[in-house]
Amino acid sequence: MAKRKNFFSPDEPLLHQDHHRPKTRRDFIAQGFRAGAGSVVGTSIFSMFAKPNKAFALSSDINDMLDECGISLGAGKIPFICFDLAGGANIAGSNVLVGGQGGQMDFLGTAGYSKQGLPGDMIPGLPEATPAEGSNGDHTDTQLGLAFHSDSGYLRGILERTSLTTRAGVNGAVIAARSENDTGNNPHNPMYAINMAGANGELLTLAGSRSSDSGGNSMAPADMINNEVRPTKIDRPSDVTGLVDVGDFGSLSESQVVNVMEAVARISEAKLGRVNTGLSTDAEVKRLLHCAYIKSAYLAEKFPNPAILDPALDTDIVGPGGIFTSEEFNNDREFQKAASVMKLVIGGYAGAGTVTMGGYDYHTGDRATGEQRDLRAGRCMGACLEYAARNNMPLMMYVFSDGSVFSNGMLDNTIEGRGKGVWTGDNQQTASAFFLVYNPGSRPVLVGATPEEQAIHQQIGYMRASGDVETSSSSDRPNPAANNVNLLVQTVMLNYMALHGESGQFEQAFTNRGLFHGLGSAGMMDRITAFQPIVSGTVTG
Repeated sequence: MAKRKNFFSPDEPLLHQDHHRPKTRRDFIAQGFRAGAGSVVGTSIFSMFAKPNKAFALSSDINDMLDECGISLGAGKIPFICFDLAGGANIAGSNVLVGGQGGQMDFLGTAGYSKQGLPGDMIPGLPEATPAEGSNGDHTDTQLGLAFHSDSGYLRGILERTSLTTRAGVNGAVIAARSENDTGNNPHNPMYAINMAGANGELLTLAGSRSSDSGGNSMAPADMINNEVRPTKIDRPSDVTGLVDVGDFGSLSESQVVNVMEAVARISEAKLGRVNTGLSTDAEVKRLLHCAYIKSAYLAEKFPNPAILDPALDTDIVGPGGIFTSEEFNNDREFQKAASVMKLVIGGYAGAGTVTMGGYDYHTGDRATGEQRDLRAGRCMGACLEYAARNNMPLMMYVFSDGSVFSNGMLDNTIEGRGKGVWTGDNQQTASAFFLVYNPGSRPVLVGATPEEQAIHQQIGYMRASGDVETSSSSDRPNPAANNVNLLVQTVMLNYMALHGESGQFEQAFTNRGLFHGLGSAGMMDRITAFQPIVSGTVTG
């Protein structure tokens, strides 16, 4: 009889006996039956309207018309990329350390770490028999500023793709926050919040990994959704180059394409002046149509060759000196997806992006399945950090999942299982989220005058000794996000604005939209802010 291997490969779908058969797109992504795609917001809409039957190629500089349409090189904010690990991935304990009230190094007990997948001989604080390279020698690793377990799959992947110089510019924070298991109803995704904080791009506002309202697997908070910046699907290099592809105009010269686009813009403006739409928003509709033509002309002038945006042709991404080898890039769709989004966001072409990775509902009765998937996620995270470093750009990278998993203490002693606890089932109580910040030249500095204060700012909230999120919040250890994913999004937004020195404008960002936040007073918000500013308002590459 053929003996089945005791784990699932990174691209193999997961079918659990205790779950219903996948029915929705979200189910298929979480269990790995289909990959999480990517999305980006496009702006050219002229193909929806009647084609003019006459065009006069007017040679003029369109730059004078850019300001009136709000077309610019982007907002100059820190690039933001989030990883949406669909299905309920492990973050706390076996990957990023989440400790007690004193911070990450306020270690939990053996039972708490066992629940989080760590056996008694691998718990943080215990000396390692053979320390991993870069480890602190006690099953902890702080090479990235944020403390990871020294055998974390995420960490191993990140270290594999980053240089020592890049790591020296990274720091991070973890947020102890529970979220519902296996549901797309978690309003987890912070894309619209980051846009509210001012993020924008030259080509589009948001890039994401699914054709959903949020651009990812999890939902965005309903009150933050802005349909004017809804993400567009991006999950491969051709999606990126398609943003500026002039299609049938390709046989014309660059100057001819621009002249045609300019002529179309002027003809449309003249025609619109003679039309009454009958709408109360007549002027605004006409302005949007006019600006769509202007944007098309601008894109034709600025990006005459779509290859400029092709991640597959970027030698920093693919090739002998690239982050990925040609073989890796061509054979792994997750690498292509991550590269496509990071090319747009870090290059300033998009303000923020989501990378959805599927198959993280990995409580399959073994550990090897989850370890391999965590390793690949870490490689994609590391690629984003390294690409930011090579482009001398800062980056905020946020990682979250819908729910989490737990272990019953059984061990997987296979090579891929690494002697760790098998993932037995879903458990939202062990969930957390974290973010890493890269700053060219120097590691981001935590808020706090003493190491003890900095430790508390680096870990927002804390875990009980049982390995569960402490869901209560107090004035000395506030964590409004502990039991509310809407407030988790707001916490991420606050920390993004704080990196620009703009946390004082957080409340105004909500009132400008007629919204309210739930993070409390300014003093309370200071307690849940991790880092001192790394830039002042805008970023230039």
